[in-house]
Amino acid sequence: MSTPMSPAFAQAIAAFAPPLPLAVAYSGGADSSALLRACAQRWPGQVVALHVHHGLQAAGDDFLQHCQAVCQELAIPLAVAQVDARHRPGQSPEDAARQHRYAALAELARTGFAQPVRHIALAQHADDQVETLLLALSRGAGVAGLAAMSAHWQAAGIDWHRPLLAVPGQDLRYWLRSIGAAWVEDPSNADLRFTRNRIRQQLLPVLEQVFPHFRHTFARSCAHAAQAKNLLHALAEQDAAITGLPPAIAALQALSAERQSNVLRHWLLHCHGTTPSTAQLQALLVQIAACRTRGHHIQIKMGSGFVCRKGANLHWYNPQVLVQKP
Repeated sequence: MSTPMSPAFAQAIAAFAPPLPLAVAYSGGADSSALLRACAQRWPGQVVALHVHHGLQAAGDDFLQHCQAVCQELAIPLAVAQVDARHRPGQSPEDAARQHRYAALAELARTGFAQPVRHIALAQHADDQVETLLLALSRGAGVAGLAAMSAHWQAAGIDWHRPLLAVPGQDLRYWLRSIGAAWVEDPSNADLRFTRNRIRQQLLPVLEQVFPHFRHTFARSCAHAAQAKNLLHALAEQDAAITGLPPAIAALQALSAERQSNVLRHWLLHCHGTTPSTAQLQALLVQIAACRTRGHHIQIKMGSGFVCRKGANLHWYNPQVLVQKP
């Protein structure tokens, strides 16, 4: 008889219904170990594992050996990628590792097995969602940031799933201990130089005492923000059809400042993969409002590049990319 999961964990796995086969991103840590075992238990023979060796710490070799041993024991096919996850100048180490990891996972799903896998499950849980929300609040983020992590999205030809966002992390560890399943601890998780670790170790215990149900209520706020984010995205697409992309300055001027901000963020993110700061965007709105003559010059730092005026339209460019072109 199998050891029962917590109600939240059992409900999350029962509600998760991805097309099969399913790949699980498996680091060897507690969260991904619980997700892998739960999915393999529900869909025997239909689950594969993906492991990314970041090459950032010596313990990475031990993580890989652990994952190989567990997958062999459970008869779960495992595909492994080794990446150089060092960050570029001006890029945060966490962001660099995340980008390398997602790219490697997508490539493994496409090419690591006899047949491509189009669905990948990730093990972020309720505590991770709370940490993401608190980080967004600390940066003064807008609706998109407050929506925190999505439960499902599509990118790089892959459907990505986070089925455990309503499950407390302690539930996953409790279940693993109850079934006698081992996992590996990442030494970096104890490093208080990282803000996420300080939130996890110092702030979440206090929230637990003051607001015992904070995971549930915070998740509800994230869901409300995600709804608003979707509405803003739909409005941005409607306005982009009017302004064009790159946007025409005169068409932007016919919109309210709030809609200008929304469509400009949409353009910069979806066309150029960059996100402006609030101060940068406000400076651009001032220039758009003042742009009434042919000779009006616009060139403002915007995200990782610059927005400039070219004739009747705005354009964005990254001078470093331009220099690298042959």
